[in-house]
Amino acid sequence: MGTFNRLHLIRQVDLFTLRLFLSAIEEQQIGRAAMRENIAASTATKRIQVLEDIAGIQLLERGPKGVVASPAGAVLARYVRTIFDSLEDMRSEIASFTEGVRGDLSIASARTILVPFLARELGAFSREYPLVDLAVHDVENAEIARQVAHGEADIGVFAAAYELDLDGVDVTPYRRDRLVAVVPQDHLLSERASVTFQDLLPENLIAADSLLGAFRAAARRLKQEFEPGYHVRGADVAISLVQAGLGVTVQPECLLTPDVLARVTMLELAEPWAVRKIHIATAHGRTPGPATRAFLHQLLDRPADDACPSRG
Repeated sequence: MGTFNRLHLIRQVDLFTLRLFLSAIEEQQIGRAAMRENIAASTATKRIQVLEDIAGIQLLERGPKGVVASPAGAVLARYVRTIFDSLEDMRSEIASFTEGVRGDLSIASARTILVPFLARELGAFSREYPLVDLAVHDVENAEIARQVAHGEADIGVFAAAYELDLDGVDVTPYRRDRLVAVVPQDHLLSERASVTFQDLLPENLIAADSLLGAFRAAARRLKQEFEPGYHVRGADVAISLVQAGLGVTVQPECLLTPDVLARVTMLELAEPWAVRKIHIATAHGRTPGPATRAFLHQLLDRPADDACPSRG
């Protein structure tokens, strides 16, 4: 391999090769990256080898199961993503002079936020900006900030949670919701107006992924350990198990529609962490494009008391 030369990189490496390099990292195989970019695997391998020759250093570490970015490759990938982000922003801004706001907008959020809050916002935004192509990713709460930081999503909307990694993102407060206890209608606790986490611990507390960390932290404050008998991914499954009499759960109040409340009993959760703070994440140091700015403006321009729009 030669020595890295900025002019050689500018003159000899095209944008397609850089995109192919990113695809190889994301797919973890050059063959799959070639299929994704619709070229022959041998051509993809040759292009990446030439890129490494120009860089003067190994960019991908090869193994029997595929490829991963080398330390130098990870640095190059970070800057290449910035280049493609800037190109997309440039395209959107130029198009906005004649066609209005347009472009691609990727949003990452969890179902417990998408259902009560973002679905309505996304519908209104789509009607206002029909030239913007929306991509909505329903992911685990803990993954949202990571996707934004790595350029996999333009905006993330997440609930503040115990030990959440927010490195690489800027955070803006969005809404507040509250967590409530959900018990079967004939449960001993159903006659009470409120309960504490300590009240729920002996009652086979069903944990959804998004709240497992909060449950364990609350148990540690009580000098106990928490391991759920039922550990489920979504709120709908947890509530179904409660309705079947298999335990109790804690869920965001906005998910409890009148239909759900006809089958279970909702109680106030008398805990300081029962206030669910919902935030917006954008990538630190990256200038938002026109579509991202427009959606941010819509999310933040709302009535202060509009706490649970899905019930409106």
